[in-house]
Amino acid sequence: MEDISSFRRVFGNSPMIKVMDFLLAERGLYDYTLSDISENSGVSWSSLHRIFPKLVEIGLVEQTRAIANAKLYQLNEKNSLVQELIKMDSKISDYFIQKELETQKVELNHPVSA
Repeated sequence: MEDISSFRRVFGNSPMIKVMDFLLAERGLYDYTLSDISENSGVSWSSLHRIFPKLVEIGLVEQTRAIANAKLYQLNEKNSLVQELIKMDSKISDYFIQKELETQKVELNHPVSA
């Protein structure tokens, strides 16, 4: 079974959410071609080409450079919406970590008898 991030657990598995989840998780590390983004986010090439222009238009994603014919992109961390998404992603992760810790604590306090 696919391990789903906390961000996707809250917002779903639409192509746009999958792309944003990937870019949020990989922010600041590298810039990516559209092929990289498609492969790593699990979004088909045709779906990515349908949604990606909107992400660029809104300013959530920016082109960083071009190598030959390939354009490379990354999350636009200067964008105020992206800054809020980063904070929200962190809060969502913290929430699910806390829930998991509470679950483990309950399990430790109530051992299963053999």
